[in-house]
Amino acid sequence: MGYASLKMIHVTSVAISYLLFSLRGIWMMQESTVLQQRWVKITPHVVDTVLLTSAIALAIMIHQDPINNSWLSAKITGLLLYIGLGMTALKYGKTRKTRISAWIAAQVVFLYIVLVALTKSPTLFS
Repeated sequence: MGYASLKMIHVTSVAISYLLFSLRGIWMMQESTVLQQRWVKITPHVVDTVLLTSAIALAIMIHQDPINNSWLSAKITGLLLYIGLGMTALKYGKTRKTRISAWIAAQVVFLYIVLVALTKSPTLFS
C-alpha cells in the first residue's frame, strides 16, 4: 500500500473516531440509552484499531520514531491523555460534572494532537 493511501486511511479514521467520540459524549450528556446499543460499543474499537494500525504503519514507512522525533512523542503523549480523558468522560467519571469536564478536556487534547500532526512541532506557539 502506498503512502497516500495509508495516510488517507489514517486521516479518515481520525475523523470517524473523533465524530464517534463527540457523538457518544453528546449522548452521555443527554443520558441517552443509545450508548447501550451494541454497535455504539463495538464500532469505536474497530475504528480506533484501524487508526492505530495505520499510524504505526505510517511511522515505519516514513522512518519516524518517538525517540528521535519530538512531535511524534507529543502526539503519543497527547493520545494517551486523550484516551484517559475519554475513559473518564464515557465510563469512569463518577459525576456528571466530572464526565462533562473530561469530555471537554479531551476535545482540547484532540485539537492539540491534530495541530502537532499538521505542524510537526510539539510547541505550537514558538
